[in-house]
Amino acid sequence: MRDATILDPERTALSVTVLLRAIQELAMATTLDDVVSVVRVAARELTGADGATFVLRDGDQCYYVDENAIEPLWRGQRFPLEDCVSGWAMINRATAVIPDIYVDSRIPHEAYRPTFVKSLVMVPIRSMDPIGAIGNYWADEHEATSAEVQLLQALADSTSIAMTHVDIHRELEARKKAQSELARLSRTDELTGLLNRRGFWEHAGAVLSDAEAAGRTAVMAFIDIDGLKTLNDTYGHAAGDEAIRALGHALTRIAGAEDVIARLGGDEFAAIFVHPDVELERLRERIADEIEASGDGLAASVGLYAVKPGEVITVDAPLARADALMYAEKRRRKRASLYAHATPAVSGRR
Repeated sequence: MRDATILDPERTALSVTVLLRAIQELAMATTLDDVVSVVRVAARELTGADGATFVLRDGDQCYYVDENAIEPLWRGQRFPLEDCVSGWAMINRATAVIPDIYVDSRIPHEAYRPTFVKSLVMVPIRSMDPIGAIGNYWADEHEATSAEVQLLQALADSTSIAMTHVDIHRELEARKKAQSELARLSRTDELTGLLNRRGFWEHAGAVLSDAEAAGRTAVMAFIDIDGLKTLNDTYGHAAGDEAIRALGHALTRIAGAEDVIARLGGDEFAAIFVHPDVELERLRERIADEIEASGDGLAASVGLYAVKPGEVITVDAPLARADALMYAEKRRRKRASLYAHATPAVSGRR
C-alpha cells in the first residue's frame, strides 16, 4: 500500500490552489452543469486520484452524473441508495474511507470488478440532508489521509452552497420568465395574438415619435369588420372569431417591422403604418386586397389618417380622426349597398 499518511508540502500547496480556484468557479456557477464541470475536475486534482465522480440523490436512487477517470466508470447510471457506497454516504451522512474495496461490506464487489478501482473515498454533499456525494478512486490500495478527506469535504461543502445558489438562480429566472410572460399576455389579444388595447397604447406613442424624429409620415388606421353581429347571429360566435382572426392575419401580412397592429376589442382594430412616402389610397387598396384574399366574404371598413412630420405627436387625436374616417367609410359602404339593392325595384316602375 502506498504510504499516504500525510500530504507533502508541494502536494499541499497544489491542492490548496486547486481548492481555491474551484471555490471561486463554484461561486460564479449558475447551472448544475457549471457545478458539475468544476467538481469533476477539482475532485480528482485535489488528491491526485485516478478517478473522481459526481453523484446526486434522485429519490431512492444514486445518479452518477459525471466522472473524470482513467477508465470509464458509471457515468449516467442509477443505482438504489442501499446498493452503492455513495448511497451509504448519503444515508449515513458520513464519509466512507475504504483502502481496500474487496474487504469492505459496503462495496458491491461485482459492480467494481470490471473497473480499475481498488480504493476510494466518498464524501456526502451537505451533511444535514445530503443531496449527493463526491467520490475519489485509486487504481491501487490507498488509504486516504485526513488532509485528503478534509480537502474533499471542503469541496463538497462549497458544492452544496453552489447548488443552493443554482436553485435560487433557477427560481429567480423562472419567476422573471413568468413575470415577463404575464406582462406579455397583459398586452396581447388572446384571440388574434396581436397587441390588445393596452399594448397598442404602450407602443403607439413611441412609434409616432420615432416617425416624427425621422421626418417620416405615419398612417393611423382604424379598421372595423362589416356585419360581424349578423355573422355571429347567423353562423355562431365561432364563425365570428374566425373572421376576427382572418382580419388580424390580413393586417399582419401588410405590416412591416416598425408598424404596430392591434385588436382594440370586439371587431375593432387599429394600426400604425410607417413609410417614407405613403400614399393613402395605395395603402387602402393593399389592405382591401389582403382582406379580400382572406376569403369567406370578409369585409371591413377602413379609416386612414396620415400623421405628417411637424404635427403634435399624440395618439388620441390621429386615432380619433382615423376612427371618424372609418365610420364615414362604413356609412358610405352601407348607402352604396342599400342603393344597389333598391335600384332594380325603382327601375321597374314605369
